[in-house]
Formats: sequence, structure tokens, C-alpha cells
Amino acid sequence: MPKIEIYTQAFCPYCSRAVSLLRQKGFAFTEIDAPRGSAARREAIERSGGGTTVPQIFIDDRPIGGCDNLVELERSGRLDPLLSA
Repeated sequence: MPKIEIYTQAFCPYCSRAVSLLRQKGFAFTEIDAPRGSAARREAIERSGGGTTVPQIFIDDRPIGGCDNLVELERSGRLDPLLSA
């Protein structure tokens, strides 16, 4: 099963939606608290190639983007194959 990491911050509806989708699908993931100005947020920006919003989602260290990107992968039927590899 691939390694899934998601950088989030409290009270972020997009973060909540992405986390909810991953939980609903039954995939294990690591949630990293990354409030604005934190070292974790700077790490997420660097790893994503400049993405400054949260959530920032990584699958096997590859950035896939944020909540909208995750939802699009699900809607297009590409999320399960990606996470079942």
C-alpha cells in the first residue's frame, strides 16, 4: 500500500473534506498539522513545488495537489488504482 501524507490545518473545510474522503475509502494516511507560518507548512510548500494552500497531499512522496485534485481523482476513477498499487 502506498504511503499517503496530507498536510492540514485546523478549521480548514478543504482539509476536512480530503481527510474524510481518505477515511471513507479506508486508506491509511499520515496527517501532518501545518498551520500558516509553521515549519511543517514550509516543508509542504517545498515538497509540493510551491503550493501554499492546504491540504497538500502526497502519495509515495509525489505531490498530487489539494482537495480538488483528490476529489477529481476519485470522480474519474483514478484514485483507487493509484492507492492500490
